[in-house]
Amino acid sequence: MERGKMAELESLETAAEHERILREIESTDTACIGPTLRSVYDGEEHGRFMEKLEARIRNHDREIEKMCNFHYQGFVDSITELLKVRGEAQKLKNQVTDTNRKLQNEGKELIIAMEELKQCRLQQRNISATVDKLTLCLPVLEMYSKLREQMKSKRHYPALKTLEHLEHTYLPQVSHYRFCKIMVDNIPKLREEIKEVSMSDLKDFLESIRKHSDKIGETAMKQAQQQRNLDSIVSQHPRISGGKKSKKEVCASSDLEVKNTSPMSEQDSGILDVEDEDEDEEVPGAQDLVDFSPVYRCLHIYSVLGARETFESYYRKQRRKQARLVLQPPSNMHETLDGYRKYFNQIVGFFVVEDHILHTTQGLVNRAYIDELWEMALSKTIAALRTHSSYCSDPSLVLDLKNLIVLFADTLQGYGFPVNQLFDMLLEIQDQYSETLLKKWSGVFRNILDSDNYSPIPVTNEEVYKKIVGQFPFQDAELEKQPFPKKFPFSEFVPKVYNQIKEFIYACLKFSEDLHLSSTEVDDMIRKSTNLLLTRTLSNCLQNVIKRKNVGLTELVQIIINTTHLEKSCKFLEEFITNITNVLPETVHTTKLYGTTTFKDARHAAEEEIYTNLNQKIDQFLQLADYDWMAMEPGSKASDYLVDLIGFLRSTFAVFTHLPGDVDVHSTMSGKVAQTACMSACKHLSTSLMQLLLEAEVRQLTLGALQQFNLDVEECEQFARSGPVPGFQGDTLQLAFIDLRQLLDLFIQWDWSTYLADYGQPTCKYLRVNPTTALILLEKMRDTSRKNNVFAQFRKNERDKQKLIDTVAKQLRSLINSHHS
Repeated sequence: MERGKMAELESLETAAEHERILREIESTDTACIGPTLRSVYDGEEHGRFMEKLEARIRNHDREIEKMCNFHYQGFVDSITELLKVRGEAQKLKNQVTDTNRKLQNEGKELIIAMEELKQCRLQQRNISATVDKLTLCLPVLEMYSKLREQMKSKRHYPALKTLEHLEHTYLPQVSHYRFCKIMVDNIPKLREEIKEVSMSDLKDFLESIRKHSDKIGETAMKQAQQQRNLDSIVSQHPRISGGKKSKKEVCASSDLEVKNTSPMSEQDSGILDVEDEDEDEEVPGAQDLVDFSPVYRCLHIYSVLGARETFESYYRKQRRKQARLVLQPPSNMHETLDGYRKYFNQIVGFFVVEDHILHTTQGLVNRAYIDELWEMALSKTIAALRTHSSYCSDPSLVLDLKNLIVLFADTLQGYGFPVNQLFDMLLEIQDQYSETLLKKWSGVFRNILDSDNYSPIPVTNEEVYKKIVGQFPFQDAELEKQPFPKKFPFSEFVPKVYNQIKEFIYACLKFSEDLHLSSTEVDDMIRKSTNLLLTRTLSNCLQNVIKRKNVGLTELVQIIINTTHLEKSCKFLEEFITNITNVLPETVHTTKLYGTTTFKDARHAAEEEIYTNLNQKIDQFLQLADYDWMAMEPGSKASDYLVDLIGFLRSTFAVFTHLPGDVDVHSTMSGKVAQTACMSACKHLSTSLMQLLLEAEVRQLTLGALQQFNLDVEECEQFARSGPVPGFQGDTLQLAFIDLRQLLDLFIQWDWSTYLADYGQPTCKYLRVNPTTALILLEKMRDTSRKNNVFAQFRKNERDKQKLIDTVAKQLRSLINSHHS
């Protein structure tokens, strides 16, 4: 039973499921029926479902048949009505066909006219559209054509402006056309081409100004020179200054002209041709020689293209390279002034261009960049000038170089560059200039001194006298009163040396011009240089002349005279310097001239040389002495050599009468020099004779020889008493021979008792006789006595004399020993 119930329940559930599936199939779209059918096939009741499905289909067919049978009569009636309408419709169709045929026949011409009108309207519309499009395209094409024309004629800045209008104004309106796309693609290429061409023009400009920097600088320095000349004229004649333009006005007008020059200028880069003009015509401005339009164009082009920084960097880099080339001096620059001039011209030309660029462009170069370049240029220029000027030995070239440096500095100072270091460097060159002057004047002085005849200058008429007095400040009332012909006391080298000293002072003054130095500084510089000339150059030349081997006593005497007069002229040199510098010698810190010391030293050297030469001459005469130290009897007169020597001394001291004796300044000069020379000669003669008597080679001497020697000494004493040089008081000159006189008197008179008794007392008759000297001479006479056989018949007397000599010698030794103890 239970199984039966279970089977019954299952069949009921299956039936309900099949019913649900059928309803779902009926209500579901056929496209989505797949899952429903899959559930049927997935089950196990497929056969029963099919039976169920067929039963449902049959039920639906029966319902459809019932519905058709219900509506069939109405369908038949409708068909009957439709058949009736078909006949009427056929009639209507025929009528419509006829009407249409008639209408077609009647409207054929209208259709043709309408077609023609349609075509006309279409053409009119196309033409209008074409005109509109061409109206938009033609300006583009015209602008592009203008652009190509400007590019062809190298008007790059206008071309760039045209390109900007074309790109931003015209092309956007016709951007859908193919030719516009081609133009748009070409615009970057055109911009790059403009950049390249403008940069090429800039490079040509830079190369051109590099080659022509010296021309630009030369013109700028000519302008500066003209301005200096104008300022000099105006300072002398202030009233005529109204008709000239100042340098600043000239530069301002030049700058205005350049500023008014449009960057659209059609001129190419380079230096404008300027023909050589006469000196009377105005020199063109330095900026007038240069066409700066390539720089302006290139700057504007790069600014518009947004590459201004690139352009500025390139320009500054190239100009720095050019600056280094300009500042590199040629190796032979020091040989000629033109070498320095070309070097300065290039530097000035470079900075004139940069200064103009600074003032006519906005930021292409700035003051810091210019100052940096100038600092580099200043250091390199000063280093080059120091090196090359050191090779220069010609003072004229150094002076020309100084003037050129001053012009160079003034030119650049006119453009606002600081040049103090250049003027400081000129003070260094001034020391070198002084050295070259000293070398030159050393040769001048040597030539003057070598060519001088060292004789007083003879004058035969008033004209010659005034000429010499005009050359050298000399005043002597006694000489003026003397009739012609007469002689100046000095030789020709005095006025020549004096004038050369003045020329040297003028040469020093020339260097100080335009150095912006105060009068005190100029005065100090001239005085220091003049002191070097006097104390070093002239002093050395005078010393060399004095020390020459072949210089004679007459020349030395004349040198003393000359230096005395030159010494007196030093005060006139002081006045001369004061007059040209307007600085009084009493001013604080004023350097004094050392000329007095120089000439005094020279005079003293000449005096010493006179004394030395006299002594050398005396020695030469003494070398001729030929004494017979064994002579038994003296001669009747003095030795020949001594007579000649005394004659020489007399003639020599006669020369000293020419020495200067100015009452005011040198009242004792003549007596002093002559007396000193005479006393020196007598002392030297006395000393030499004493040495001759005591020399070791004279081992023996006789009383006769000693008496002959006494005759010579008496000749010397006679010379001393004769007063060869005035001014000696009493027997002062004879005292030079007192040692010899007392020694000879002691031996000839054989007054040993007096000598030995009074020795050491102030009133001793033989106070000047030294015991040692007496012993030496006595030993020589004792040896002679021992070996002499002439007194053989008087042996007792000989023995007595020998004993006396031995006794005296013993006592002399005792005196010597006691003196030493």
